[in-house]
Amino acid sequence: MNKKIEIRELGLKDFKETWDYQENLFKGILDTKIKNRREDANLDTNNYFLFVEHPHVYTLGKSGDISNLLLNEEQLQQKGATFYKINRGGDITYHGPGQVVGYPILDLDNFFTDIHKYLRLLEEMVILTLDEYGIKGVRSDGETGVWLDVGTPFARKICAMGVRASRWVTMHGFAFNVNADLGYFDNIIPCGINDKAVTSLHVELGVESVNIAEVKEKLLKHFKVLFEAEMV
Repeated sequence: MNKKIEIRELGLKDFKETWDYQENLFKGILDTKIKNRREDANLDTNNYFLFVEHPHVYTLGKSGDISNLLLNEEQLQQKGATFYKINRGGDITYHGPGQVVGYPILDLDNFFTDIHKYLRLLEEMVILTLDEYGIKGVRSDGETGVWLDVGTPFARKICAMGVRASRWVTMHGFAFNVNADLGYFDNIIPCGINDKAVTSLHVELGVESVNIAEVKEKLLKHFKVLFEAEMV
């Protein structure tokens, strides 16, 4: 059982390139698991945590509705944005500069085999990080992610999540709005939910920008504790 997780900083990277990169790591873990099962090899499986920032892009999950994208191809080009239909759960979301995107690619056999628990711990990592900034993040029943002021007319989402898992290996992850340009969310019905707004940490704190490196440090600190992991 390998609880070491390798942190990889990818910087600003195209969504499709990052998706392919994830798929390669994901496949590598699956191949090791298959070898272990077939040959009783008893090899450790690797775990990764990727941090990345994407140029403007909209992604639609496998259960999503394309009508939640409010732009045509020409309008996407005018916005300098791209669009991909992908193999995670969830509906449509936006990624762009100023957003902390995290892709944990884990063999959950090294931790626990429970996708529900996995998602709840990812949410808890963000909730604990927000708490360090004096902001109360919460869950919304039936809606994965982290929200503010749920149950009021001012409910708004600050972190979206969507994952894929096969044989207990995960990919995709979370998108935490830290210094995000919220105008890009006006071009979609985020996550297919049309009665709640989105927000960003810098907006909630009333500052021009938040130190992204500091946010990542806090996220990893809480992730390490929640998953009882060793970050390398």
